[in-house]
Amino acid sequence: MLFYLTTLNLSKFLKEDAPASGSTVEAVAAADAWNHSDFLCKNYILNGLDNTLYNVYSPMKTAKALWESLDKKYKTEDAGKKKYIIGRFLDYKMVDSKTVLSQAEEFQLILHEMHAEGMNMAETLQVGCMIEKLPPSWKDFKNYLKHKRKEMDLEALIVRLRVEENNRTADKKNGINSMAAKAHVVEDAPRNNKRKYSGEGKEQGNSKKHRDFKGKCFSCNKPGHRASECQQQ
Repeated sequence: MLFYLTTLNLSKFLKEDAPASGSTVEAVAAADAWNHSDFLCKNYILNGLDNTLYNVYSPMKTAKALWESLDKKYKTEDAGKKKYIIGRFLDYKMVDSKTVLSQAEEFQLILHEMHAEGMNMAETLQVGCMIEKLPPSWKDFKNYLKHKRKEMDLEALIVRLRVEENNRTADKKNGINSMAAKAHVVEDAPRNNKRKYSGEGKEQGNSKKHRDFKGKCFSCNKPGHRASECQQQ
């Protein structure tokens, strides 16, 4: 409406009061011209209102009084809207059940609404808030971003989140395939039912063979052991 009134060269009547009355011809002509323009400005505004609001605001005497009344009403509503957006900003928290990128876009929309309402925020603060709102499973990556000395803008952070999420998705798929392959190998592995003998049993078996040897040693010519086991060599 303000833009429309500006194109009609009537926006100045939203701030100007009626000129002082006078008896001269020039004063009377100026007052008549002002009243005519103010009447047009006021009725252009009333024509833009909803029908239910027309009777509420039509008793206003001048365009300035009408504009101030509307401005007061909608500024109060804007203040309530700002508090609502601030509440959404403070309460927003990312969860593990949704993708981080989609939640980052939702958070960017809240930041955009805050900017549109005149609540500007430094980009460094925006980056820090988004890092803090990452889901619990991203705790290690959150700490990694916090310890980075080089500052990054919001766009660079989104790129890092996209790369990290793609890597996590790929690792998750590879992990599932690896576990399935291991399970397949275990199921298909042939069973070995052969009995394994310990070293002690093997030594006992060799000792029994030694005790059963009836020949003589070629080195000392004594019975009961072989030349390779002779202690006199």
